[in-house]
Formats: sequence, structure tokens, C-alpha cells
Amino acid sequence: MKFSKSLAGVREARPPHPECTAADWVASEQPAVPWGSSNLIPFSQNTPKGTCAKSVKIAIDTGYRHIDGAYIYQNEHEVGEAIREKIAEGKVQREDIFYCGKPGDEIYPKDENGKWLYHKSNLCATWEGLEACKDAGLVKSLGVSNFNRRQLELILNKPGLKHKPVSNQVECHPYFTQPKLLKFCQQRDIVIIAYSPLGTSRNPTWVNISSPPLLKDELLNALGKKYKKTAAQIVLRFNIQRGVVVIPKSFNPERIKENFQIFDFSLTEEEMKDIEALNKNVRFVEMLMWCDHPEYPFHDEY
Repeated sequence: MKFSKSLAGVREARPPHPECTAADWVASEQPAVPWGSSNLIPFSQNTPKGTCAKSVKIAIDTGYRHIDGAYIYQNEHEVGEAIREKIAEGKVQREDIFYCGKPGDEIYPKDENGKWLYHKSNLCATWEGLEACKDAGLVKSLGVSNFNRRQLELILNKPGLKHKPVSNQVECHPYFTQPKLLKFCQQRDIVIIAYSPLGTSRNPTWVNISSPPLLKDELLNALGKKYKKTAAQIVLRFNIQRGVVVIPKSFNPERIKENFQIFDFSLTEEEMKDIEALNKNVRFVEMLMWCDHPEYPFHDEY
């Protein structure tokens, strides 16, 4: 099991408390808003050098303590530099930071025709490798991403399971509320972490651009006016109140701060139901370039 060396000294992810359950994690609220370091994928450096490091420092100064990253974002070295600088300044201690990374330090190769070449995958064997990493002290918590119910059950029912997933990072927002997967995970004390919680960019290489732009929704903007908030803040507050961790990605300093300013108001029960009713079961991030992978998760209902 390989990990990128770019985050030497800050690699270990940790929950807010060593004995923390998934429910405790969400109840603590502030760690429930990570800062997302992703560039627009697939796998290109889309921001000027230094932008990510600057943004991480702004995020930490703002109050973010959960940072989401990955090798394929091609900026983990800047994330590590920024975290180390803030630790050196005395702004935070290492134990204050929850860094969520993804193991691996290479990208799938392609053949001469541009077709992706996949490794033979065995989810249970891979999970055992991750368990070994946890037992060796390389990570503090283990989670998964884009797992459907079948794949989660495969891990949860694995003979000899030592550590179950504490989280499942999936797309989740008012147009794709994931009610069945959310219920399944919550019943098993697995936190749903929402990527693309504000919708996503309109990059046709990996996004369904026929999907309607979330932040232009009439209801969300009307609620924004009521609470003197933006539609984005309404969307983030909606998921937080559902017990969903959100990863709003931005390199814009004002939006980084704005996305964190969601703890000074609450949506009413009726407003929550109205937003839930917006669900169109529309997946923005279809990742169709990998739809021929044996473990492509989106063929299943949830």
C-alpha cells in the first residue's frame, strides 16, 4: 500500500477524538466542514503554483481543521507545506488537523488507444491492506469513497474484519440527496462526506453538463435572502443539519471564509423538507471515463 511522500510529517488523518464515533464526528460540527484541495480533474494542475498553499493557510486561519486531499489533485506538497507552516507559527498543533488523503502515488496508465488500463481489484484484499496501515500507525481512521451499498456490505461482512469504514465520501447535494445511501450508512455509524456539495464545475470531460446549476435554484436563493446568506451557505447548512460532512472546494479567499460561516443560523424543519423535495436524483459527477471498470459503483441504485 503506497502513500504519497508529499505530506511527510502531516500524513496521518485523525478524528476529532481518538475514540470518536461517526456520530460524535458530525456532532462536533466545525470539523464537519473540510476544505477541499481538489483541482478540476481528470488529473491536471489547474491552479497557479502556490495557490493551494495560500488557500490552505487561509482555511486554517478561518477555522477549518479538516482538509481533504489526494495524490491525483497534484498539490499535496503545497498542502503539507501550508500545514507545517501553520504548525510552526503556533496557529495549530498537528493533533488539531484532520487530513483526509487517498493512498497511492500514481495514476492509471492508458494503452496506445487511450483506453484506461486497470489493476485487478479485490476490495476485501485492498481493505486488509488499509487495515495493516492503521495497525502500523500510518493512519488513524479508514474510510472509502464512492462505495455503493453492495460494496460497503462486502467490507462490513468480510470475515475477520478488524476496522470498519468510518466514512464514505460521495457526491451529495440538494439535487442528489442520496437518501437511501445516507440511511444505510447512518444505521451503521458510517459518516457520509459530501463532495461537490455546491454542485460542481461545468467541465464536460467529467461532469454531466446537462444537469441544472444548483446555486441558481429559486428556493435556495429565496432562503438565502431570508437568512442574509448565499445559496451556497444554505446548501451547506442543509447537509450539515442532515448529519452530512461537506467538502466545499474553493481557492477564492472570500468564499473559503464564506463557506465556513454556516453555524450562526438553522433551517426550519419545513425548510429542510422543502430542500429535500428538490432532489432530482441527478448525479453531476458520473465519472463515465471509468464506467467499464469492474467495480464502477454507479450502475447500482445506491
